[in-house]
Amino acid sequence: MLKTFACGTVTFVGLYFGFRKVLRWTFTRWSDADVLIVSERLIDVIHASLASATGVITVTSCKNVMKDSHWMLNEFLLFGYPYSAIDLYASYMSHFHTHRLRGNSMYNKHSLMTLKAFLSRYWLTVLHHLAVLGILLPIGVFYRRGLGDFFIGCLFITELSVAFASISKIIVQVGLENTRLHRINSILVLGTFVMCRIFIFPYMYWKYGHDFGIPLHKVPSHLPWHCNVGNVAVFLPQLYWFYLQLKKAQRVFRHKKEI
Repeated sequence: MLKTFACGTVTFVGLYFGFRKVLRWTFTRWSDADVLIVSERLIDVIHASLASATGVITVTSCKNVMKDSHWMLNEFLLFGYPYSAIDLYASYMSHFHTHRLRGNSMYNKHSLMTLKAFLSRYWLTVLHHLAVLGILLPIGVFYRRGLGDFFIGCLFITELSVAFASISKIIVQVGLENTRLHRINSILVLGTFVMCRIFIFPYMYWKYGHDFGIPLHKVPSHLPWHCNVGNVAVFLPQLYWFYLQLKKAQRVFRHKKEI
């Protein structure tokens, strides 16, 4: 257990700082903000790809939604645990250097003020990461008693949209926002978001009802209350993020028409 956790820590820390060094050498004209933003997004893409692949393998391997398990899921829970903490740090560093580049005097050095500004602007993202670190992953690792790998796998599949959203930000950062590549990726962002972060929740309820012979509308009443509350708590932020993705996609295609 500790070995897998340590391996994940070394991997994501090494990737983040490795990307920073390589990008500085490769793109000598980039600012620190450019380097940090792209480094952050690259580790997001890698983690999201690994998580969603683990989720697909687990979901397709579990015939019984409650009792079947897959070794890869349990290993990735530990391996991927450090990512959330590293990504929080990377997000703060990107925020700090972006504002320093813009000439904001408050960002001449790190302080409680810069930390508060980051927390104020990205509170939902911070809350999401803290919930993953403090609630979701500990439950997945220690308190499940080997049950429900199927559902954890479904939650991992939601990460697929993160990969395309991160690729979109990398595309913008390297100056390709007016290309066909960016427009195609914007469609993929919306498509994977709808399939993997919206429809995945009714799918989990349908699959549970299908396996136990329960009509879909009666499934919530057959589940423990904390399962329903947990699903709602995870699902509602997805609707807000989907709204933000729609606004971004609208800007991309509106800009295309203006050109």
